Amino acid sequence: MGTPVPLPRPPRRVVSLVPSLTEAVAESVPDVLAGATQWCGRPSGLDVARVRGTKNPDRAAIARLRPDLVIANKEENRERDVVRLRAAGIPVWVTVVETLPQALHSLGRLFTEALAAPVPDWLATARSLWSGPLPPVSATVAVPVWRDPWMVVGRSTFTGDLLRRAGLANAFAEHPDRYPHTTPQEIDRPGVDAVLLPDEPYVFTADDGPEAFRRTPTRLLSGRLITWYGPSLLPAHATLHHLAATLHRG
Repeated sequence: MGTPVPLPRPPRRVVSLVPSLTEAVAESVPDVLAGATQWCGRPSGLDVARVRGTKNPDRAAIARLRPDLVIANKEENRERDVVRLRAAGIPVWVTVVETLPQALHSLGRLFTEALAAPVPDWLATARSLWSGPLPPVSATVAVPVWRDPWMVVGRSTFTGDLLRRAGLANAFAEHPDRYPHTTPQEIDRPGVDAVLLPDEPYVFTADDGPEAFRRTPTRLLSGRLITWYGPSLLPAHATLHHLAATLHRG
């Protein structure tokens, strides 16, 4: 974000406040990861200190871990936590990710510049898989992320951009809000070919979500595959392109 991050030597102790970046670091340079949030569930069996949540990190617990670097994200974490951690003398590297190219570039900088590590093989593969021109639109989808009140993915989001690069147009891409409040009736309308129901941040299930839509078919989907950027980009490519082809066939 343009803020200098003082790193006199390659970080040896890192705390991640972003689940997708926790997975990326743990898969690639696991020895440096000293702490993560309670929502950092991957890779499975991750054994590091927990520092509460993404929106309410325990700053005292973070300080006790004596990190050389804290990794955060503009959307995922609160500015005041970043400001207070920096005021305590803890360097914080803040990513900004609203598109897939941004994610790939940001991940590359995180490893090569912040962590002084080589580009992971999975990142090189993700760059190769997701390169090339935009495919034609196979279907238009809506992606709720919460209910009561209902909220969907809108403009300028990583999720929307990722779906478009798999051939799926976001039904709310032109909405002025990034995560607009809406109603099931506004989602369940002509022109929407499918409603994708992820399991995060709201945990949609077969019994919680599909019943709200009478016209439009629904698909349950791993939230990790459409909201995380890291090793998840590899299975996301196969899953989303298969989904686009399936919806295109009707």
